Amino acid sequence: METCYFCRKGILEEKKVTVDFRWGTKLIVIEEVPAKVCNECGERYYSAEVSRRMEKIAIEGKKKKIIEVPLVKLPVMSSSAV
Repeated sequence: METCYFCRKGILEEKKVTVDFRWGTKLIVIEEVPAKVCNECGERYYSAEVSRRMEKIAIEGKKKKIIEVPLVKLPVMSSSAV
């Protein structure tokens, strides 16, 4: 059993996750990514091989489909609201 390095409480579980992968100015959504996920805080850990494969997908730019994603900005808050 592996313990989460981040929160030090949770146990890592093998799962398939969806990753919002950013490469430069690109945002690529990659599905079915194998990861170890903390059952307490949700922190994700990817093997070196999986990380390399995600980078390769981002560099090659092959797309299964294109989705539309809304983009919003958080309004500036006054210093008294912080």
